[in-house]
Amino acid sequence: MSQDLFQAPDYYQLDQLLTEEHLLVRDAAREWVKRDVSPIIEEAAQKAEFPKSIINGLAEIGAFGPYIPEAYGGAGLDQMSYGLIMQEIERGDSGVRSTASVQSSLVMYPIYHYGNEEQRKKYLPKLASGEFMGCFGLTEPDYGSNPGGMVTNIKDMGDYYLLNGAKMWISNAPFADIAVVWAKNEEGRIKGLIVERGMEGFSTPETHNKWSLRASATGELIFDNVKIPKENILPNKDGLSAPLGCLDSARYGIAWGAIGAAMDCYDTALRYAKERVQFDKPIASYQLQQKKLAEMVTEITKAQLLTWRLGTLKNEGKATSAQISMAKRNNVDMALKIAREARQVLGAMGITGEYSIMRHMMNLESVITYEGTHDIHLLITGLDITGISAFK
Repeated sequence: MSQDLFQAPDYYQLDQLLTEEHLLVRDAAREWVKRDVSPIIEEAAQKAEFPKSIINGLAEIGAFGPYIPEAYGGAGLDQMSYGLIMQEIERGDSGVRSTASVQSSLVMYPIYHYGNEEQRKKYLPKLASGEFMGCFGLTEPDYGSNPGGMVTNIKDMGDYYLLNGAKMWISNAPFADIAVVWAKNEEGRIKGLIVERGMEGFSTPETHNKWSLRASATGELIFDNVKIPKENILPNKDGLSAPLGCLDSARYGIAWGAIGAAMDCYDTALRYAKERVQFDKPIASYQLQQKKLAEMVTEITKAQLLTWRLGTLKNEGKATSAQISMAKRNNVDMALKIAREARQVLGAMGITGEYSIMRHMMNLESVITYEGTHDIHLLITGLDITGISAFK
């Protein structure tokens, strides 16, 4: 088991832009990843198993709903802190960050913002502590980039709703205690509802044979005449803008998380290049290797500045959906390119589990697709700057 020697690049001294609280939160997450994630994550990825032993640790560092008020079990932190926690977790593994992102932005966020007081008190403290784990049901077999076309539906049966349909590619589904699910009512209006494990007709088969996010549990949500109590409907927002609001929060966290994956690949490549000797000198002394490393740290620095500014706007309540899309798209693309370049620096060693790079690269192939594909985010920016939709 190799020691985690990670040192974060901060070429433009961005730490000076962070508050003391931000640094404390980030460093606590960084140390936890070094201690509890790095030693086990390669084996978990090889076995394609989510390491449930880390759930308590995620809760302890505030990774579940960090911006949720303390009255509901959250840490009461700001959006910059949330981003920094996601950065550090994804430095360890994108699949682990996915678990935290789903819990925070796709389960706790809608219950807090769209739910009523009874729902907040019932679910949020248990989600914040990790006693309950949640998942988010939006994507369907035939509706990914076009979620508004969903066919999952609810019918008003008087005392309850009857839920039918299916969702797929759902992180946390196999072990989730609750699912925040989006379905159309009889008028075609999208509604959010909380489905609890154990409800008759509700099943969560696991998705196997993934080459990506192997340390994250993925599954389906199957609804066969599931009776949903009326008190489980989220009352304070409906329509497609409701789930898209959750996705904004998740995409924001991904923009930070991707920087973490990129930093880990760069740091690994830099250290290896200094130690690996060919033709009687370290390969870091050769121009082509320096070009790779210099371009990596440049792109990371640009992404750090972009995302710090986005975090500032988020804290001020000014960040737009389009701005979040731009950061998500840019940063994941940046991280994936760095992973590929870093793998080349390591040569054949780069494909082995002795180093994290190939695992990051495989994970990022999912991250660049989920929560809005690379191309969809480009079209969101296009719509924002031209005022013309390319979706229809």
